[in-house]
Amino acid sequence: MTDTSTTSEPPHAPLKREIGVCGAVMMGLGSIIGTGVFVSIGIAAGAAGPAVVLAIALAAVVAACNGLSSAQLAANHPLSGGTYEYGYRWLHPALGFTAGWMFLCAKSASAATAALGFAGYALSVTGDGHETRLVPLAVAVVVLLTAIVATGIRRSNATNIAIVSVTLFSLAAFVLAGLPTALARGMENWVPFFGGADNPPRAGGGLGRLGGFLEACALMFVAYTGYGRIATLGEEIREPRRNIPRAIVVTLLATMAFYVAVGFVAVAAVGAERLSAVGTERAAPLEVAARAFHLPAVAAIVSIGAVAAMLGVLLNLILGLSRVMLSMGRRGDMPGLFAGVRESTGTPLPAVLAVGLAIAGLALVGDVRTTWSFSAFTVLVYYAITNLAAIRLSDSERLYPRWIAWAGLCSCGFLAFWVEPRIWMVGLGMIAAGLIWHGVATRLRGRVT
Repeated sequence: MTDTSTTSEPPHAPLKREIGVCGAVMMGLGSIIGTGVFVSIGIAAGAAGPAVVLAIALAAVVAACNGLSSAQLAANHPLSGGTYEYGYRWLHPALGFTAGWMFLCAKSASAATAALGFAGYALSVTGDGHETRLVPLAVAVVVLLTAIVATGIRRSNATNIAIVSVTLFSLAAFVLAGLPTALARGMENWVPFFGGADNPPRAGGGLGRLGGFLEACALMFVAYTGYGRIATLGEEIREPRRNIPRAIVVTLLATMAFYVAVGFVAVAAVGAERLSAVGTERAAPLEVAARAFHLPAVAAIVSIGAVAAMLGVLLNLILGLSRVMLSMGRRGDMPGLFAGVRESTGTPLPAVLAVGLAIAGLALVGDVRTTWSFSAFTVLVYYAITNLAAIRLSDSERLYPRWIAWAGLCSCGFLAFWVEPRIWMVGLGMIAAGLIWHGVATRLRGRVT
């Protein structure tokens, strides 16, 4: 084990501990309940068909293992940076850097997906059918939320609580209003259960169905990973050893319940094929599902809730990404400029601005499936390293049995390569490019010292 926790580092300004357990839970919910439920269910339905509901449940089990690993690591080492810091402390600098680099890649792509999802639902709310406005609107909201995050964590937290409250209300309305329609349709939209539009059954076997289902599990796993935001904000949470594990567990339990309920109602109401088509073209599948309830107000409520949810996801992703960028800047894995903290607000302003610029650039791609699939691969690599670090915890540091971390590690490593081959090839290329940069940066630091 390589412990670099005592390695000499440049002095840096601390962040302020202003978040309690309730605020941490709301940060987690704001990070999770958004793109995952309002957009990715449609994308995953295209891969697995109605079995997307089972994929949601299986992804939840994998997420629970990873969440518990993150919780005990953050409780022992509550610094901004998440697995980037854990990799350095319990594993090896190269693995720590890889985790940080994958987090930046994965969550920047997730944030771009959230921005595009926001734009899709916002255009539905306003009745504007011009898809050419999707990308400009996505970029504009990234700029707005970057400005809010730049004002400080307290204002960001208050904004997040308001956003999450609207989101949870809209999802509850969707489930309650849609349950009668879902039950009335019976088995109409559940057959065949396996095999989505993007992965039809192959002649002579079920490999196409199995591959599609596993891809859906990988895509839906990403929909749960916002709980990691609680860990990456560890330096700003009060009583971290007690509050971080509690917040992560509560966040995951609440999210699982919402996702399974929403997935069941959405598939039963309109079918997986329709959800997939709308999710890919307009990034607004739940709004279309709500129209099938024959209650116009519900579709409007869902669209408003989706708009709020995407704002919440974007806000929390910008927060988490900027804190990882801050931590990498402190160690010299990113330019030292990003280690700066603005004294008046306690905000890592250079890191926040850099993250906002990166997300806006990715939003210009305009394709939610591509950005989400890339996020799936890179975030699975990130959490594989998280679990590997949790395996290395000593008995005195450990809060949960070691088998949980092993289960998380194996699951992440397995699911990562079930996304499209072109996606994981690009992901491996990004890892290689990052490690080359890390080697160069390490040598430059050595020459300076």
